[in-house]
Amino acid sequence: MVEVITRVNDAVNGAVWGWPALILLGFTGIIMTVLTKFFQISHWRHWWHNTLGAIFRDKHVISHTSDRQISQFQSLCTALAATVGTGNIVGVAGAIATGGPGAVFWMWIIAFFGMMTNYSENVLGILYRRKDEKGEWHGGAMYYLRDGLGAKKGCKQIGSVLAILFSVFCLLASFGIGNMSQVNSMVSNVNNAFGIPKIAVGVFLLVAVGLVVIGGLKRIAMVTEKLVPFMVIVYFIGAIIIIFMHVTKIPAIFSAIFRGAFSLRAVTGGGFGAGIALAMKMGFKRGVFSNEAGLGSSVMVHSSSNVKEPVRQGMWGIFEVFADTIVVCTLTALVLLSSGAIDLTTGLADEAILEQIGGSSNLMSYSFGQAFGVVGSGFIAIAILLFAYSTVLGWSHYGTTACRYLFGEKGVWPYRIFFVALVMGGSIMEAQLAWDISDTFNGLMMLPNLIGVLVLSPLVMKCTSNYVSRIIHKKDDVEPMLSVFPDIQAMQAEALKADPSEDEQ
Repeated sequence: MVEVITRVNDAVNGAVWGWPALILLGFTGIIMTVLTKFFQISHWRHWWHNTLGAIFRDKHVISHTSDRQISQFQSLCTALAATVGTGNIVGVAGAIATGGPGAVFWMWIIAFFGMMTNYSENVLGILYRRKDEKGEWHGGAMYYLRDGLGAKKGCKQIGSVLAILFSVFCLLASFGIGNMSQVNSMVSNVNNAFGIPKIAVGVFLLVAVGLVVIGGLKRIAMVTEKLVPFMVIVYFIGAIIIIFMHVTKIPAIFSAIFRGAFSLRAVTGGGFGAGIALAMKMGFKRGVFSNEAGLGSSVMVHSSSNVKEPVRQGMWGIFEVFADTIVVCTLTALVLLSSGAIDLTTGLADEAILEQIGGSSNLMSYSFGQAFGVVGSGFIAIAILLFAYSTVLGWSHYGTTACRYLFGEKGVWPYRIFFVALVMGGSIMEAQLAWDISDTFNGLMMLPNLIGVLVLSPLVMKCTSNYVSRIIHKKDDVEPMLSVFPDIQAMQAEALKADPSEDEQ
């Protein structure tokens, strides 16, 4: 059975992660960057001031709501919980071991343009979201595919079909990237570090995930807003210490990254392959696996925010990709490349070390162990446990949203029960297969979402221009663009007038 699944997945994976899909991914980010006039650079002070800066000065960003909405900070933490996972540790290590140090450069490139892809997804998510009878916002790629792309002349049917396909792929992806691969990494690392039986770790995770997931989005958000900042700060401190311990290697590391990005030959397993193509492909794949820009996933939680301005939530998308890839993934790469496990001259992984530690998935445990001994290995095991656990929580909401779209409220509880039960499956699955399946589901989600973003790109451009005119250039005669639906537009505009603080930052 496993062999059949592997063969089928390999065939599908080769199609969805071929060069056409990767080109589409990069092209979308470039188009959205150009249409928004390089917003991530031209207005970097503004989006920084209204994301990380706003956490410390604006109660609207962090305050809890009494209804079923969540705060902007909670939406960010839940989205980061889903993105800052094992991809930042195990995924980056695997990309470097396979594609060489040059893969890091292509992670940066896809993240730079991915900032505006993620921004665009969030803007569209707010513009097309709907509120249910319980007062909870629901949005995501399925909604702007159905109501946005589907509203174009002659596109009603294709919009509805793509919305359903996206929801199905998201549902499946929640079991792969959002569950099995994360649990598999948690179980393996805890077992290697502390010798705890995998089945015991699996049972513990089953309970820990179940207790939060059954509480829905509000409970998930309450957990992630405490867990995510803690785990990122602690990992940041640990990585910075190691980097300073090897500060003399930093020039050589960056030289290896840039040299490897454009090398005609690079490592794949123990031999040589096409350098630029391999480094680029691994950087793109693991970069997207890490920050999820282009998948249309995080927009499902960003759309539940109590924000009124679509662009303001879009800016959280920029920060999300920046924090995930430019910060966390880069720290991982610097630590690994300073450990000696990768030859900076050839870009080859040390085969003796790989054999000793049981593969590339344990490279970060080895790297921290080199610096801190057994404490370092234990630290990484706990870091992966927290990162992956938070990812499982975040993705449970994505899967729930997709399930709700496909089957209505009646499908939510069966989905949550099955999602929690699948934790045990992830704990015993073969590691490589778990990662390969996750890659496939990522690609399948990406395709319909990017079609929707590209078709609706003029609307993102118009909404961005509207915001820049009103908020940055202070033009009072411009009416805000808050929703494509007249009733929601009127409601949100009235709320903005009653409490204009969101427009005054």
